[in-house]
Amino acid sequence: MTIASAALLLFLILDPLGNVPVFLSLLRGLPPRRQRIVLARELLIALVVLMLFLWAGKYALELMHLREESVSIAGGIVLFLIGIRMIFPPPEGLMGEIPDGEPFIVPMAIPLVAGPSGMAAVILMGSNDPTRLGDWSLALLIAWAATAAILFSATYLYKWLGQRVLTAVERLMGMLLVAISVQMLMDGITAYLRIQAP
Repeated sequence: MTIASAALLLFLILDPLGNVPVFLSLLRGLPPRRQRIVLARELLIALVVLMLFLWAGKYALELMHLREESVSIAGGIVLFLIGIRMIFPPPEGLMGEIPDGEPFIVPMAIPLVAGPSGMAAVILMGSNDPTRLGDWSLALLIAWAATAAILFSATYLYKWLGQRVLTAVERLMGMLLVAISVQMLMDGITAYLRIQAP
């Protein structure tokens, strides 16, 4: 996997366009200057969490005696469920009911930006090829920067593209995530069967 393909994968998983309506509704009660401060804070928290999972994930797997195949299969299942919810969102929205008040960590940083599928993806990247942690960090930074740029311009994007276009793009990203999740599942099952074969 190249840095560009890893960055694209992470960008799809972070799903900034799908998060635009949710972020706008979470921040609408705050003054514009405070909105930017809260958004920057939440994005930085998400980046720190994902970097932590990238760099320390391999050791966490070893500590819990989890094999990479199980994380790949679990990550694929979680990613599949999120992709399905993006294609067929429930009436209450992708992440359920939105709490009142200023958001702090939950739900903006976690799970909207740094969700379980993103955490699983960076753990797999770091544990599959630990010699390329610098490359994976760069890919994560690229995906995070693109996500931050989209979310900081969320108001303009919402006005310019409208709800229908954003919904259509989110459905398309959901389809891509489902395809990626199936690949993750197949990779995990193939690796497990290869180990179990006599």
